[in-house]
Amino acid sequence: MAEKQGAIVKKGHEEGLKMATSLLEEFGLPLGLLPLANVIEVGFVRATGYMWIMQEKKVEHDFKMISKLVGYSCDINGYIEKKRIKKLSGVKAKEFMMWPPVSEIKVDEAAPGKIHFKSLAGITKTFPVEAFALGQ
Repeated sequence: MAEKQGAIVKKGHEEGLKMATSLLEEFGLPLGLLPLANVIEVGFVRATGYMWIMQEKKVEHDFKMISKLVGYSCDINGYIEKKRIKKLSGVKAKEFMMWPPVSEIKVDEAAPGKIHFKSLAGITKTFPVEAFALGQ
């Protein structure tokens, strides 16, 4: 795939998880944003910000502080930049009985401590950043 050209790729759970966490840290995103399990591969193209994560099976994580169930598919990808992941695919948040896909995640620089999740339907939800701290 052309978008993966020039990528740094880490294989296996330990290395992949380490790389995913360091990318979140580098771009100022909460470290608990991607609770991954059985990572197969993580890749990142510095020139474009394109990143992808492959894991063995889907993961559902309950962010208890905000009572929000989030589903992570086997294949997650998007473009990471300072305080933001855009064109995100592979992440869905449960809203009532539906699972709308999350297309963008952005840490609010104007209102520190807030993080916004935008769905493809244009709905934006805002939560406290600490709800996505590592271990939440």
